[in-house]
Amino acid sequence: MKIVATICALGLGFPAAADPFESFGTAMKYGLPLAAAVCAVDQDRAEDFAVRGILQAGIVLATKRYFDGKPISRRPTGAGEGFPSGHTAAAFFGASDLAGKCFEDQPEAGAMAYGAAGLTGYSRIHAGEHTPQQVWTGALIGFSFGAADFGIGTDGASFSVGMKF
Repeated sequence: MKIVATICALGLGFPAAADPFESFGTAMKYGLPLAAAVCAVDQDRAEDFAVRGILQAGIVLATKRYFDGKPISRRPTGAGEGFPSGHTAAAFFGASDLAGKCFEDQPEAGAMAYGAAGLTGYSRIHAGEHTPQQVWTGALIGFSFGAADFGIGTDGASFSVGMKF
């Protein structure tokens, strides 16, 4: 049931754009966290998931604002607020939550989630929207908050990467 819900959530929101690869990255920005949210609700850990998601998004936005105008934040297009990649952060947040908490006994599904998140980051570089450093930083932020568990509503906090072989 979890895999069916995940596939349905990932299929939502493929926006129409000139580049299908860029569209894939945008869909995964929303689809992976949405699939993880469905799983979190199913596992009765929605509050913890929501807090981690809000913090992850807040840190990305605050970092973008703080570094705006500095060389690290300049996008390849010349625009600002490129550091870190929000698309990549959101995708890795969803992927690491899925792999560590929803697909604990399904390493193939976890690997697919991480692969989709990685392709999301690459799609941002391919589209000329971010540098590799901006994408790596977004991936690290998203991964950190997705793999964490603050223990809201449970007995304790933890950090779970998933994909146990």
